[in-house]
Amino acid sequence: MAAPDPSHIMRIASGYGVSKALLSAVGIGLFTRLADGPMTLDEVVAAFGLKPRPARDFLDLLVSTDLLDRDGDGLGARYRNTTATALYLDRNRPDYIGGIIEIWEKRNYRFWADLTEGLRTGQPQNEAKHAGTPFFESMLADPAQLEAFMGAMHGASIRNFQALARSFPFGRYRTMADIGGADALLSREVAAAHPHLRCISFDMPAVSALAERRIAAAGLSDRITAVSGNFFEDPLPGAQVITMGMILHDWNLERKKLLVRKVFEALPEGGAFVAIESFIDDARRSNSFGLFLSLTMLIEFGDAFDFTVAEFREWCGEAGFRRFETIPLDGPSRAAVAYKESR
Repeated sequence: MAAPDPSHIMRIASGYGVSKALLSAVGIGLFTRLADGPMTLDEVVAAFGLKPRPARDFLDLLVSTDLLDRDGDGLGARYRNTTATALYLDRNRPDYIGGIIEIWEKRNYRFWADLTEGLRTGQPQNEAKHAGTPFFESMLADPAQLEAFMGAMHGASIRNFQALARSFPFGRYRTMADIGGADALLSREVAAAHPHLRCISFDMPAVSALAERRIAAAGLSDRITAVSGNFFEDPLPGAQVITMGMILHDWNLERKKLLVRKVFEALPEGGAFVAIESFIDDARRSNSFGLFLSLTMLIEFGDAFDFTVAEFREWCGEAGFRRFETIPLDGPSRAAVAYKESR
């Protein structure tokens, strides 16, 4: 029998370089600059202060991975965005998703060098390993870091939130509370799509102040209220629908279950709990992105992790929820819904 082809192994093993090329391209603003029109190698070199020989390899690697298009061959060729990079990686476009990639470029990529240590110790491998300051505490203390994180979450979440606004039957309800609402992006998308709905965006004081500005800029201050609080220490605001967008994966099992119980207690009979996550598939075989995010939680927090819909349903069942459904969103993400109903 013929030996298996090792090319798949080598393609994955060398993938870190392809990933870093994309991160670097987003970090320097290459796709945004190319939105003004195609550029030659010399023009790219001059615009970004690069060296010609490695810059040519860099650009052609992006061409080979369908992240750039190229008109012509040789030194006079002109590089341009693909349809996808023009839409999603131009900082001036409303569909820009590069915020999270910028965070990965500036900080996360380096921490992954210590993944093996994290696997052996179960401890965070980010700034906390050296400074001892937890990630969220450090972020909340630095307005610039907070703004950058909110921008990253915007790009990573907006398509999921728009899909939820279209797919979930919000017409049955009058009120919604988004727990860990960040800059109120989910509340803004849902309120814009459903004018009858009144929303609360609940987060820490520094974050709520940012949310208030974004709500006002969207002209939605009459229907969205930013409320400050700590969702572990304070009662959750009551509403007919309570949402959490990429919140549960930030915590260990004990805290995940605590949040689920608090949601159950805050919901009225007939209410719904909607958790938006890149859920790992129940068989743990196919959602590579969800598993990547779970290891990211190790890097960032140590004992935090992503999870399957089956696990979510188990925790919700323990809290008292009795009916469940799953709504497909963008890419590998889904919304898992637990309904509070009498037995």
